[in-house]
Amino acid sequence: MRPSLESLRILEVCVATASFARAAERLFLTPAAVSLRIRSLEAELGQPLFVRVHGRVVPTPAAAALASQVRESLAGIAEAVDRFQAATPPLKVTAPPTFASRWLAPRLPHYPESGPAGIELDVSTDIRDPNAFDVIIRTGRGGWTGLEEHRLIPVDVTPMLAPSLLGAHSLAVPAELVDFELLPHPDWEQWFIMAHGEIPSAIRFAAVDFPTHELNANAALAGGGVALLSPTLFGSLLAQGLLVAPFRHVLSGPAWHFALMRADDRRMAPRHFCAWLREQAGNPS
Repeated sequence: MRPSLESLRILEVCVATASFARAAERLFLTPAAVSLRIRSLEAELGQPLFVRVHGRVVPTPAAAALASQVRESLAGIAEAVDRFQAATPPLKVTAPPTFASRWLAPRLPHYPESGPAGIELDVSTDIRDPNAFDVIIRTGRGGWTGLEEHRLIPVDVTPMLAPSLLGAHSLAVPAELVDFELLPHPDWEQWFIMAHGEIPSAIRFAAVDFPTHELNANAALAGGGVALLSPTLFGSLLAQGLLVAPFRHVLSGPAWHFALMRADDRRMAPRHFCAWLREQAGNPS
């Protein structure tokens, strides 16, 4: 019976350190466990590996030669793994700009090291060619043909404005937003119906319709109007007091942020990344 690679690795460390105790420290084992593994290895090989000389364990010439070959083999394995990882292409991920900057980017540095060789992040709003990416993060209600869908977080919005714009006003009911310019957003109608039951007739919209939520937030920060923003994505601005959300009404869904991958992709890297995204979103199922 051939000994296990782990036993041979323990032998190599024992020879390198010339001490079972120091080998145990390096291997995060107890000295007793190291000693037992060496005795088992001697039984498997049918000959002693160490002798005691003046209270020290000294490897036999055969054990020293074996340990040297094991060391070379382990170095070769490490080099082969390094070459394999270097040759592994990065995971190509695409996400909308606001989601990428506000939610994904702060979490990516914590993606486990056991993941792919790297992550190549593309920031765009179009799905374009699904075959160009490994994981696609998009917003919608689901039902993308040929794509496997992983729900992350619901799309949520609530009015936010700069404290300087609010001034001495105290917004008690949504209808009082008629005193401010609203930054255009497609969900204002739904939010008013959910929060107020109807759309106030006197609401006013700012002249500029910004193409991204990030630009909407920047306009709100500058006092340019009331923006309809996600408390999930822009919660840090609320926590810092740069924006205020005067109402408890948050429109959530029916759209979600999804992580998508090709349904016929059997590779583990995209699947692991999608599972990690679900964990980060608190939606592991």
